[in-house]
Amino acid sequence: MTLFLVDRLFLGAPHVQTTAPTEDDLPEQSDDDKRKKLSIQDIVDLQETSFTVRIQPPGTEGFELQVSGQMLVVELHQVLMDHEITCHRTCFSLQLGGVTLDSLKELHSVPGIRDGAVIKMVEESYSVRDARLHHRHVRDLLRSLDPTDAYNGVNGSSLSYLTFYTRGNNGNSVGKRRASEWESLDCSPPEYVLPGSKERPLCPLQPVREDWKPLQCLRVLTLSSWNPPPGNRKMHGDLIYLNVLTMEDRELNITSSTRGFFLNQSTAFNFNPKPAVPKTLCHSLVELLSQVSPAFRKNFTALQKKRVQQHPYERIAAPFQVFTWTAPHRDHTLDCVRAEETHASYMGQDEHTSRDWNEELQGCRELPGCSLQERLHRERSIFKTNSDFVAAATRGATAVIDGNIMPINPGESPHLQMFMWNNLFFSQGFDVSEHYRPLGGNTAAHAAAICDLRGAQAYASVDIEGLHTIGTAVVDYRGVRVIAQTIVPGILEKNQEESIVYGSNDNGKTVFTHPRFLELLDKTSKQLRIQRHQVLDHNNRPVELCSGIETIGILGNDGRPYILDLRRTFPPDLNFQFSETEERREEVPKECQSFGYPCLHCHSLASLRPELIEAFIQHRYELFMKMVSHELSQLTEQDEATEWSEKPVCDSDTGERPAANVMFDFKLLREKFGEGQKKLEYLNAILKACRAVGSVSDSCFDIRFNPDVCSPGARFPAECLEEVQRQRCLLWEAAAFLLSHQIPLMDCLDHTAVPMDGASLTSALHQRGVNVRYLGTILRELGRVEERRRLDHIQRICVSEIILRSAKHIFRTYLQDVEPAAFSAAVSHFLNCLLTSSSCFPDSCSDELLSRRRSRRRRSHGSRVALLSDSVWARLTSGELWGRIRAEARDYYHYTFDRCVRVIDEVIEKHNLQRISLLREIAIKTGIQVQLREYVFESRHRPAFAEEDIVNMFPVVRHLKPTSSDATRLVQQAQLAVQQGLLKECYDLISQALTLFSSVCGVLHEDVCMCLRLLGRLSYILGENALSHQEKAVMSSERVHGIDHPQTIQDYTFLTLYCFAGGRHLTSLQLLYRARYLTLLVSGDDHPHVALLDSMLGLVLHGLMEYELSLKFLQNALTLTSKYHGVTSLKHAHSHHLLATVYESKGEFRSALHHEKEAYSIYKSQVGENHNNTKESSEYLKSLTQQAVILQKAINQIYSNTPGACIPPPKFSTPSLPTILQQLNLTCGIILIPLSSVENRQQY
Repeated sequence: MTLFLVDRLFLGAPHVQTTAPTEDDLPEQSDDDKRKKLSIQDIVDLQETSFTVRIQPPGTEGFELQVSGQMLVVELHQVLMDHEITCHRTCFSLQLGGVTLDSLKELHSVPGIRDGAVIKMVEESYSVRDARLHHRHVRDLLRSLDPTDAYNGVNGSSLSYLTFYTRGNNGNSVGKRRASEWESLDCSPPEYVLPGSKERPLCPLQPVREDWKPLQCLRVLTLSSWNPPPGNRKMHGDLIYLNVLTMEDRELNITSSTRGFFLNQSTAFNFNPKPAVPKTLCHSLVELLSQVSPAFRKNFTALQKKRVQQHPYERIAAPFQVFTWTAPHRDHTLDCVRAEETHASYMGQDEHTSRDWNEELQGCRELPGCSLQERLHRERSIFKTNSDFVAAATRGATAVIDGNIMPINPGESPHLQMFMWNNLFFSQGFDVSEHYRPLGGNTAAHAAAICDLRGAQAYASVDIEGLHTIGTAVVDYRGVRVIAQTIVPGILEKNQEESIVYGSNDNGKTVFTHPRFLELLDKTSKQLRIQRHQVLDHNNRPVELCSGIETIGILGNDGRPYILDLRRTFPPDLNFQFSETEERREEVPKECQSFGYPCLHCHSLASLRPELIEAFIQHRYELFMKMVSHELSQLTEQDEATEWSEKPVCDSDTGERPAANVMFDFKLLREKFGEGQKKLEYLNAILKACRAVGSVSDSCFDIRFNPDVCSPGARFPAECLEEVQRQRCLLWEAAAFLLSHQIPLMDCLDHTAVPMDGASLTSALHQRGVNVRYLGTILRELGRVEERRRLDHIQRICVSEIILRSAKHIFRTYLQDVEPAAFSAAVSHFLNCLLTSSSCFPDSCSDELLSRRRSRRRRSHGSRVALLSDSVWARLTSGELWGRIRAEARDYYHYTFDRCVRVIDEVIEKHNLQRISLLREIAIKTGIQVQLREYVFESRHRPAFAEEDIVNMFPVVRHLKPTSSDATRLVQQAQLAVQQGLLKECYDLISQALTLFSSVCGVLHEDVCMCLRLLGRLSYILGENALSHQEKAVMSSERVHGIDHPQTIQDYTFLTLYCFAGGRHLTSLQLLYRARYLTLLVSGDDHPHVALLDSMLGLVLHGLMEYELSLKFLQNALTLTSKYHGVTSLKHAHSHHLLATVYESKGEFRSALHHEKEAYSIYKSQVGENHNNTKESSEYLKSLTQQAVILQKAINQIYSNTPGACIPPPKFSTPSLPTILQQLNLTCGIILIPLSSVENRQQY
């Protein structure tokens, strides 16, 4: 027997680029392309290059360290700066055999490096930069347990709480707790976790951790006011001066010199740089402080012990910053490093250097990529440079909105101003010079930034050599969208119109083409499904384009061809149109008409998603194959035609769908049909099929789209109008396909997709190629579904998503009228209007200062409120906001709320929405961070939010997502392997993919998290230890997605299963309580995932013999299972069976019989009497009946008062832990499948 998991996770695509190129997609296979083919042996060699070296620090004993051959010397330097023994050192070089190692070399390329080699750390002289970096590093060490950076969203820090539940107060791991778990077993959950509780507290989201309490080593560590050193002291090697106040209240003045650190004789008012007694010179600041302060030495040692006990996944900085929407109140502390970094950030400096972002990004893309090692180096460089660029773009965008950067056109109005900072160009998402007026004005300009980013992602994914796109990031901050871009060399030296050699920058008034751009873009057209087409230029002459007309090409001063303005990369969505068109009614498909399309939209940039394009082409390919098969059946025997119709859907080697390369094998057909009349008939069959499915070729299947069909400025030659009309019909067919095939209601009914919040719903829609603007259509369709009660959770999420997205649109314009001093009051007022219906007035600005002219007169509270009411934002009321939301929902999402609903309270009550969930969603969408406390929304006299509750506002950042192409292909092969039942092969492929993803993206990345999750489940299925993989997956998910993200909840759920299987039952229970709390906070108690968690909780509590608690959860699970799976479903039968087993353990056989009879009835009707489940239920019924009879006889004898009656004691069954685990497996979708001996040998 083996465990086999049928899980949709294995069948879903990983996080890959939307249009990732395949080997078959390349125009031709050159020798370089063939060398790029992934070799499994290369990955094996990559994994085998790890070895152990001995590190010899100065002045202490050496230690062994395992390193990878692919590790750069500079990365080894960073590892040593984090190691417990050498963490206090920063300024050193590494030597092997007396030769200093090049910091940019990989270790495997260092001559003489081998297993057991001794690498010596040699102290180097400090520079000013080195001294400042050392000072910052010491500060970071002293704050290593402080979560302030995570709350503030800086330095790649984010929260993780897994170890809070898997470790005790003494820091022991789960493995060490197993023996003592049963001694003091406390299974009682908090009240708010129990079924039926309506309390949704916020504070448990971020529990107080004892191990995060900082150990104070110093009172003050700051830069001295004597900086910088005077010229004469610079001649003595002085670099910077520091002030320190120790825990013993001793004031120290420290000199950082080229040789190290020493005490000087300066005081606060007297400068004396000479060394003080004791005249000790230390190369490390920590060494010096340890000698002069016993308290520092003691606390720093304890701090390091705690720091190294943390899991590495808790300490490593994430490549992309994650922000938390709640934060506790914390005191602001003195921090000179933070102050200096803030000043440097505003000045556009990064460690006192300015980077040429464009040259770095383009240089990384031009690196060779023939061998696996070269591709890893190239993709690692691209990822690292892109993550640094995103961080710089985010800092720059926030500085722009905060007013810390001067515009390059200060004479323009604020909305039209542009900025340059740190070699980056910043523009705002407003319509500059009415460029977007034909497309929808400011709304179109706002949407164009995201469309352009998607286009840049698509072209970056195709990755054609010689074609360049600029670095792009889109930052939404305080109601303004800021677009950050790298600068094309030379573009600022002349007008952009003079630089354009391809495309149009004025909506088609002037159009250019260029042979170099045509050649490069033609290589991308196949993967991006773009049709090469002609338009008329400004001289009414036809010019050829291979992209949207608005895509412009510029030849930079560096000689590289750049493409910009990629918002028309994907074909338009004809269901949403900006203006009324004279659309022939017969041209609109019936499917679209039945849904009420086409409808007016607020801009003309609505486009089809790439996932929909691929699904549509796959659907058309299947139709094409059937039509060709039917036509050929008239020419050949039926079995030969069937051979073509049964062509495999997936390539056996790569696992790729044929939609990625859907060219028909005409050579083989030509050999079959030969020459003459048969050949003509065969060609005619192909021609008919091609025209029927909309292929741009008459001889092969090749569907592409003209992106300019609906462009307002595009004009076509007369001879192309017929083809343009065919393309328009093809677009209508794609729009109809979306409505008829892709709305994922069936996926939700069979629980293939179980969204929990707006983000997971959006992800589910996007995977099917459905845009969020179709939410109104989805809600209308939900009302027509017969089993709509089973989709109540989908309806709630859709309604709340429409409300909150509409509110986000309003919030954006609302904030633009707010003065900077009133942001907290304005945001809290908006939240009060959105989430409550009480008569709320804006906060009176408790820290408002009075002008000197009015300071002598008393100002009443009423006068302050009257002053605030003069602001536009302060006049907003709850009723007015709801009216705006209704209008926005109608205009943008084409959904109409009931007219009788006039306040938000009625919507919340009607659709059973949770205010705390709404608060979470709006905060995440808009970047609001609220104080971690309990909010009372129902109060009619006091507003729920005060200005002190708005802790911060964070930027919401969208950016490109480079990853490892080789690892992505391995995951695709693993998906194919698991579908074929080759679990061991799948495990090996995922392990190899994990190695590549980690090498390119680092360990804190969503692709690495996905691989760890899969490895955990495969390990569990194969009977191996899954805990290590799953613990890493949970911590990675918390750090990358967020502590309350639906994916994090899913990972917690499976970790509980593995913990229980490993004998860690109390830990499993605590993790389940955590998962249930997060689920209640995110989506409420009426959700299918709550049914799963309650079933698992009931089983674990049953195993721990907590029968009353177990019954509470199992009864709630039964109710939810009945609602969401149906009363005749097998899951409902399983819920009845679980209740029967608990009632049996309690000795309540009548209740046990009732539930098992229900289970038996369902099994019998659904799977028949001969099914194993039915037989097992029947046997269990007999056993229960027999025990009930024995118990009844005993009771009768007791009441009959028969003298000398022998009463056998009733037998109450105790739960068997292996049985509980088997039921947990079934609850989680894991079933036992017997394998033959041959299959077992194949697996192992």
